[in-house]
Amino acid sequence: MGEKDSETAPIWGKTKQRESSNTINPMDVESSTQSHQPRSQPRSQSRSLSRSLSRFRGGSYAERGRGVKEFRSWFSWLIPCFVIANVVLFVITMYVNNCPKKSGDCFAGFLGRFSFQSTSENPLLGPSSLTLRTMGGLEVKKVVKGDEGWRLISCIWLHGGVVHLLVNMLTLLFIGMRMEREFGFIRIGLLYLISGFGGSILSALFLRSNISVGASGAVFGLLGGMLSEIFINWTIYSNKVVTIITLVIIVAVNLGLGVLPGVDNFAHIGGFATGFLLGFVLLIRPHYGWINQRNAPLGKPHKYKMYQAILWTLSLLLLLAWFIGGLISLFNNVDGNKHCSWCHYLSCVPTSRWSCNREPASCTTIQLGNQLSMTCLRNGKSGSYILANPSDSRINSLCVQLCR
Repeated sequence: MGEKDSETAPIWGKTKQRESSNTINPMDVESSTQSHQPRSQPRSQSRSLSRSLSRFRGGSYAERGRGVKEFRSWFSWLIPCFVIANVVLFVITMYVNNCPKKSGDCFAGFLGRFSFQSTSENPLLGPSSLTLRTMGGLEVKKVVKGDEGWRLISCIWLHGGVVHLLVNMLTLLFIGMRMEREFGFIRIGLLYLISGFGGSILSALFLRSNISVGASGAVFGLLGGMLSEIFINWTIYSNKVVTIITLVIIVAVNLGLGVLPGVDNFAHIGGFATGFLLGFVLLIRPHYGWINQRNAPLGKPHKYKMYQAILWTLSLLLLLAWFIGGLISLFNNVDGNKHCSWCHYLSCVPTSRWSCNREPASCTTIQLGNQLSMTCLRNGKSGSYILANPSDSRINSLCVQLCR
């Protein structure tokens, strides 16, 4: 399903065009074969042997890989489906949010029920934190104490706002569709989902009090898989160094932006690390020498080189250790910050311009008639509002604004 008849070149640029030093020259083999065969052998058999030997003469790596399952070209349909699912879920989230009814203070009120929370509460143009919690955002307390482990997966399909959604989906389309065409929907689908799951685990271990949402961990997993694919398939690429440097710069810049407040960089790091290891397992391909000589009548090398087998095995073991250890630690309510005093700087670096306080807004409230008095427990600020029977969402919205 999703397979096309045509072949495609690997994702990263040029492949080797030269003949391998181990390539068998068809003319030499033919002459050698003819010199040892009886003179009475029919010429038709000699011509047949010549044709069979010429099959592996010359041509590019992609051409020689024709007919090998690891080099099929696929039609990309799964990644667009993922994008559609994310967009649909965001629309549903905004419908559930219903800012005009539940909060009152909304941005883009002409959208009616789909209008956004005020920019002071959510600058990404999206729903309230309460809505994200209701829809399945990652909240450690509910995962550990509420037996809601499904939030480790559901959170990667939710987004905090239009800006958040657009950045992730455009990146997913650009990277994911190219990878799906090259490796197929099964491997790329698994790479995406498992990376997102790995990012959620690391996020839950270190961000203990915030609600986390977004596909960023899964998208970073695709970047990690692209990088490890170059290493595991080292022999087929001719511009490896440039490609690796480019990828490392892209990842470093994005992880650097993750130290800004409000960004869950632990999900990025966890997703990237998971995808990097998973790429060694899922994206392995036969080496250049095997493709070059796979039809040779005098024998052929092993399909995978020793270093490929070693990387595959080590990566699989590390993945199993990570998921088993991470899940055991999470469900035993282990706080990663207590075992790594500096790790919080990986997700936010405090400066004179912003604070890295990730504690959720918490306020005391007193309702006297139509007057609501509220005090933020974080900064001590107080405020009074004329409201009769405000909803929980409205109180939470006011508390978030007061605690900023």
